[in-house]
Amino acid sequence: MTRTDAKNSALVLFSGGQDSATCLAWALDRYETVETLGFDYGQRHRVELECREGFRSAIAREFPAWSERLGDDHMIDLSVLGSISDTAMTREIQIEAAANGLPNTFVPGRNLMFMTFAAAIAYRRGLKVLVGGMCETDFSGYPDCRDDTMKALQVTLNLGMDSRFALETPLMWLDKADTWRLAQQLGGDALVELVRVETHTCYVGERAELHDWGFGCGECPACRLRKRGYEAFRAGENVTEPA
Repeated sequence: MTRTDAKNSALVLFSGGQDSATCLAWALDRYETVETLGFDYGQRHRVELECREGFRSAIAREFPAWSERLGDDHMIDLSVLGSISDTAMTREIQIEAAANGLPNTFVPGRNLMFMTFAAAIAYRRGLKVLVGGMCETDFSGYPDCRDDTMKALQVTLNLGMDSRFALETPLMWLDKADTWRLAQQLGGDALVELVRVETHTCYVGERAELHDWGFGCGECPACRLRKRGYEAFRAGENVTEPA
């Protein structure tokens, strides 16, 4: 299948978390056709995968113009990645710093594999833009989230597939407060609320309590980042509100 509008089509790596949900809205605001891709790699917080369809349905319901652009969803079984990863993202172990200085939530090769599979699907589907939520501003130091990694990977994928994919990372230079602001710019308070309630970011998969900033344990690195960013976002709103 090859699209006649390939240059105006995108494939979003959509996990069901805050960052990828914001990237999905960003892509829907820019491209005529947007498909989504998720990965089941045996992640400890696989509840995020259960949020994917709920968020897709909610965004289509709340934003009819985007609904017309929202295309197919794809899910890839990458359980092999989980089977070779001894990390706090794929095992029931305590989250802590590893000997190399990185947190043990780092899954080696994860984003490299994600983008490679995304490019393979995009090649078959005739999609030219790959969108990911990688960020090296508010992040845990993962080397496969860095801008240099994504730029090198874009070159590699294009050489290896003789294509001209564009890897877009709209959150690369944003902190978490800016990510909340981007959601508001794209879809107002309605989108902020969808991201708050319908997505999941907590590393341990805790979804029993809804906080001001969303669901989560409140203690893991992902929850702390999300909470701090949300509070800064709301504090910034208060400063700019007219008296």
